[in-house]
Amino acid sequence: MDSTPHGAAVTAVGFGVKGPRGWAFRNIGVSAEPGALVAVEGPSGSGRTSLLLALTGRMRPTEGHAEVGGERLPKRMAAVRRFSALGPVPGVAELDPALTVTEHLRERALLQRRFDGSLRDLLRPRPRHARVTAARQRVDSALGAAGLDLAALPKGPRTAVRDLERLECLRLSVALALIGRPRLLAVDDTDLKLSDDERAEAWALLRGVAEGGTTVLAVCSQAPEGAVVVSTAPQAQPRTHLAEPQKAEDGRQEAEDEPQGTEHGDEPKGAEHGPQEAEDEPKRAQAEPQEVRAEPQDDTDDDTDDETEEGAADALAETGRA
Repeated sequence: MDSTPHGAAVTAVGFGVKGPRGWAFRNIGVSAEPGALVAVEGPSGSGRTSLLLALTGRMRPTEGHAEVGGERLPKRMAAVRRFSALGPVPGVAELDPALTVTEHLRERALLQRRFDGSLRDLLRPRPRHARVTAARQRVDSALGAAGLDLAALPKGPRTAVRDLERLECLRLSVALALIGRPRLLAVDDTDLKLSDDERAEAWALLRGVAEGGTTVLAVCSQAPEGAVVVSTAPQAQPRTHLAEPQKAEDGRQEAEDEPQGTEHGDEPKGAEHGPQEAEDEPKRAQAEPQEVRAEPQDDTDDDTDDETEEGAADALAETGRA
């Protein structure tokens, strides 16, 4: 990788990603020059993070095509991953709240030295002093670009991530990504849980990174002025509004048709009840009148039955005497 940061141009036409639950986003068009600040704007759940990952070679697109830094997606996804870096992306690239700021920086510097450079540098490494000096210069440069002052933290470099403010976490994540000197930087949820002043500072930070030559992709709820705006807002809402009158007409038609089926007390039993319930309807209809006849009978029923039995006995006796 070139030691001098230089941005990657980003273009996309009809770009889309489809997952198991449907389209995450589709029909996205992007045109950004190297060193541009690209704001991916849209409501939550509209596929903003998926677009961020797809343009950095970390999610395979389903339709359309894109070109990032001269590398075509999805054919050259691995090449795009090599010169792009992720800032804070929930579930993908997150800070460890238990680690300190120094531990995060040291870990990233070690990983960068291990996976960056040529095969010759790995087989014949430079002297330790030279490696340490180069790593320290990278870290200092990244911290300066991210605007993170370690001395101003509550416990200095030993401050745990859990004790950092939201804006300080953003600066640390950006600094970690810039250690690798990427051509493309992707940041998710840029303005999440930030006050107006903090939001202005966050955009000033990313605008400064872009002016330094690195192309920046930033997900946000509202894009700042001067940024290249890419919207993931759904485009199918007008169709929904056109379909609503038809649904209302269907509802009125059903209301008009309903009295025809219930005018003479007929009820579509097969539609509301199962087959067994439809067969049991006549039985319940016969049982209900019996219950109605039994209701007016109170305690006088027993007396009536006794009188009836005594009358029958007297009749039999008179017949026998006759």
